[in-house]
Amino acid sequence: MKEHKLKNIFVQGAIPASFIAESIQKHSTQKGIGGHSIFLGQVRADVLDEKTVTAIEYTSYEPMALEQMGAIREDIFAKYNLTCMHVYHSLGVVAVGEICLFVFTSSKHRKAAIEACTEVVERIKAELPVWGKEQFGDATHQWKVNQ
Repeated sequence: MKEHKLKNIFVQGAIPASFIAESIQKHSTQKGIGGHSIFLGQVRADVLDEKTVTAIEYTSYEPMALEQMGAIREDIFAKYNLTCMHVYHSLGVVAVGEICLFVFTSSKHRKAAIEACTEVVERIKAELPVWGKEQFGDATHQWKVNQ
């Protein structure tokens, strides 16, 4: 199994569409890739107790999150024989409609890329110490509970 160094997955604020487009474009030189799968997590304007979410403020215990993401990365590369994987998660305030999670997997064949991407997203949600504080228009907040 190939060792991958720990990568910082965190970015401050929303993930810009231009960054996502550049990430995709950079892979056009990779001639062994046959399929990519991309997941974009976007902040929703949920209505909770008659109040509408306007943003989510993300925080994390970063050392533990990066260590766990490294373990997830190793597992996924071994299981799906990926060519590459990129994960970016927002910290700080991300407004409704903005992107807060970007997962990009690539492999020789589409099925592996798609299945790997799905598993990475599920494991991030279940295993990483990342918390979201939902902010409302009336300046109140509550901690987000993942579904």
